[in-house]
Amino acid sequence: MGVFGRLSRLNRLVDGELGRTFAKHDLDRASFDVLATLRRGGGRLTPAELMRSSMITSGAVTQRLDRLETRGLVTRTPSDADGRGVYVDLTEEGRGVIDRALPDHVDTEHRLLAGLTGRQRHDLARVLRDLLESLGDGVV
Repeated sequence: MGVFGRLSRLNRLVDGELGRTFAKHDLDRASFDVLATLRRGGGRLTPAELMRSSMITSGAVTQRLDRLETRGLVTRTPSDADGRGVYVDLTEEGRGVIDRALPDHVDTEHRLLAGLTGRQRHDLARVLRDLLESLGDGVV
């Protein structure tokens, strides 16, 4: 019970801190995840690639993309090779938003982990990865 109680409290604390960081850039976690994934992917991915990367449903990807497209942060363009497929691209504005948000996000993560040594961080990451794998979560 102690493990799950602490995990629950930690999740609330981390979510709150990250939420405040995202809010400074007029983002939420879902929007940040899509923009960061696109940035890592060179600025262009298919919705299926975004879905695999985020482990969310196609409906959730569509909703996120709709919101981001309305804000002018991404565009969707039909694929030349496949008339049914589309590519999702970061706009210049979207690239700017994620490029400003990412350093703040990393700073927040570092601040949240400042109470642990490098070795403790490594050990914690390993233990959490092992637990996730034991529960069938292969994405770690």
